[in-house]
Amino acid sequence: MDRKNFIKKSLLGGLSVAAGANTLKAKNVKLKKSTYDEMIQQVGFNHLPTQEIKTMKSVLHKADTRGHANHGWLDSHHTFSFANYYNPERMNFGVLRVLNDDIVAGGRGFSTHPHDNMEIISIPLSGDLEHKDSMGNVATIKAGDVQVMSAGTGVYHSEYNKNKEDEVRFLQIWVFPNKKDVTPRYDQITLDNNEALSGFQQILSPDQDDAGVWIHQDAWFHIGDLAPDYSGSYSVKKDGNGIYTFVLEGEVSINGQILKKRDGYGVWDVDDIDIKSNSEGRVLLMDVPMQLS
Repeated sequence: MDRKNFIKKSLLGGLSVAAGANTLKAKNVKLKKSTYDEMIQQVGFNHLPTQEIKTMKSVLHKADTRGHANHGWLDSHHTFSFANYYNPERMNFGVLRVLNDDIVAGGRGFSTHPHDNMEIISIPLSGDLEHKDSMGNVATIKAGDVQVMSAGTGVYHSEYNKNKEDEVRFLQIWVFPNKKDVTPRYDQITLDNNEALSGFQQILSPDQDDAGVWIHQDAWFHIGDLAPDYSGSYSVKKDGNGIYTFVLEGEVSINGQILKKRDGYGVWDVDDIDIKSNSEGRVLLMDVPMQLS
């Protein structure tokens, strides 16, 4: 499938890919179909596989059970249903709708395309990813950065691998907002590596004055580089939230459940979780509402 047809089928509102400088300069974006509406129609917020462990509810997504699409220029693994990968048992974890693990070939990328009413977070793992949008932002993000875009009333953007020879790897995460039709906004930060060593660093919250980037949702993300003997706990930030753990590197256990590289594990109806590292590891914790307000 060519890139244009892939984008058209990637739940981006069903629109053809926009192109050209005039599109990127547009300030008042009007979409024929809504990213939010397309995604929400497929989601039942009570439709989560449950496994009772004492009083805790959980869902385990092993790395090799994710959806996979290799388009040559893009090699992507989908934790939740996305584009041509559809699994009614894996639509979302609360308001966490998309968790894509992407590899983009040198010099290639996503042409200009629209979004609205979605909180979009990008976390580069290696390489340089160039971003351009209709708000006038032009930026490059790399490993150690976190980027957020509140699509709100509508925005167009493109993402390209800035390097011609080396691939870029990044996580693309979509979260349903708790406010619709907000003014689109863009932000990015560079993390303090010292804060993440042998512990967790907050990289996202609902508070613009708090650490990390912020979004229109009662969600908190933390990332940690863990020593082999790390042992700690994490407390849920808000009643009604669940915690989705995604292992970037190494092997960890969450409340006794062993997780390996790229495994995902969601728990809810808990106050906190116990975290132990069985090797040097890197882990992303996503604390998100289980219901859409």
